[in-house]
Amino acid sequence: MTIRQPTHTPYDGSSKLFTIGLKPLEFERWIEVDEFLLPHLAEKQRLYAEVPEKVFVEEDGTHDAQREVLDLLVAHLEAAHPGTHCRDGGEPVGFEGTIDRLPPALREAPLAKASLLVQEDLILMRRDERGWRLAAGSLCFPSSWSLREKFGKPLQEIHEPVPGFGPGTRPAELINRMFDGLQGQAVERFNWSIQAGDALYHPLSNVERIDRATSRPSRFPDGDVKAHAFIRVERQTLRKLPVSRNILFTIRIHLDPLAVLARHPDRAMLAASFAEQLNALDQAQLDYKGLTADRDRLVAYLSGLSKVV
Repeated sequence: MTIRQPTHTPYDGSSKLFTIGLKPLEFERWIEVDEFLLPHLAEKQRLYAEVPEKVFVEEDGTHDAQREVLDLLVAHLEAAHPGTHCRDGGEPVGFEGTIDRLPPALREAPLAKASLLVQEDLILMRRDERGWRLAAGSLCFPSSWSLREKFGKPLQEIHEPVPGFGPGTRPAELINRMFDGLQGQAVERFNWSIQAGDALYHPLSNVERIDRATSRPSRFPDGDVKAHAFIRVERQTLRKLPVSRNILFTIRIHLDPLAVLARHPDRAMLAASFAEQLNALDQAQLDYKGLTADRDRLVAYLSGLSKVV
């Protein structure tokens, strides 16, 4: 993996864990494109070929909304990223032949086509009497969850494992109201976690999550967090579609080695804030993030970085 300075540093205190933290987003910044475009799309193609049932779901009756997503993305990418995205033979492509590499079973799904134009994962939310449910989605880069387990569920059930966000909680009610109130504007938020290694495809089932929270294994059995720890930043956006009134939820993954902070010009501030947020997590939150066994060694490493020589 190419090592560079982090694109986003929400652990600087600007985006606290286990908070909603939605902020307005200018449409021109909706989709991010960087030097990892080709390898990220190649990884999506690999997952579609090998485990399509784990990375794509759709309800009947969602194709019109999926097509709306595809059309909006094409228009945005042509305007905002003309250097990487253009039309070829009347079909929107990021580069030659990408969409044709979908498995035959998914070639008629507009959301699957759209997913191979961008590095973001794409989740389509639709409202019914239970609230906003996951009606279709391309999730090639899950951050410790399972698309199939969440498919068809409303938000409060999707968030049930998250400490403080399950059914009946105030945050769950606020999120539903925010989804209802979303109109023409777009919003964004950030989430982050620590993982061992640089895998983009990082699923976790509910059974695996419960086992992890119970056994509390270390991600770094050799103790070397500097060598193996990666910061996984999720940039999430929400946009209500103008015609279907469904909501498109996008998730862009940024992976940075934890060690890259040592070369950051603001390393002392970033490391101190990062350590402070890790120290503030309670037991349930640590178990949910899978950080119980490793929090102290991560904080020790970050505390060393925060001491500027």
